[in-house]
Amino acid sequence: MSTKGKFIVFEGIDGSGKSTQMKLLSQYLTDRSVPNVCTHEPTDSPFGRLVHACMKGSVDTGEHTIAAMFAADRLDHIENPVYGMKKTLEEGTTVLCDRYYFSSFAYNGGFVPLEWVEELNRPAMELLRPDLVLFMDLSPETSMGRVEKREARERYETLEKQHKVRSKFFEVFDRYRERENIVIIKSEEEKERTQAEIRRAVDALFGF
Repeated sequence: MSTKGKFIVFEGIDGSGKSTQMKLLSQYLTDRSVPNVCTHEPTDSPFGRLVHACMKGSVDTGEHTIAAMFAADRLDHIENPVYGMKKTLEEGTTVLCDRYYFSSFAYNGGFVPLEWVEELNRPAMELLRPDLVLFMDLSPETSMGRVEKREARERYETLEKQHKVRSKFFEVFDRYRERENIVIIKSEEEKERTQAEIRRAVDALFGF
């Protein structure tokens, strides 16, 4: 019987370097013979594609609807019998995920009542909690400097909204500090320094 994989989540405001650092960590784990996969939310499933359309502005809808769609996409991401994260973890593979329910709390919870977003995500929290949450922290000003280099902006990619989202992240981290393993990582221009901080937290999780 295989040992269950670890579930590691990367969180942060837009442009915080989550995707880059997740790929670097994946290679680090592979080099140590830890089977792992990288995934992200919104997903590429039919649920996730609809969320992406809303984020890009090609589908116009309200904040409550977007929060509910994120929650639905997340439940499918957890429970899908073919590609679900629970299945992958139970098979002994570590899962690295770019965004999870803390993103819903920070983004959706910044624009509709947080308690309502928490209730939407309670099934996901009961089904699958992260073993480690890595929050990639940087200033919203630096964030937007990185985002402005992209071809197009998404729904929450303004300086005002990024300030609001970052503040909400820290608010919810305080609320969940006793129940979640959260590590704040300073996201620096030198990605190797950032990765070294991440690896220290991951080494402690695995007991390397």
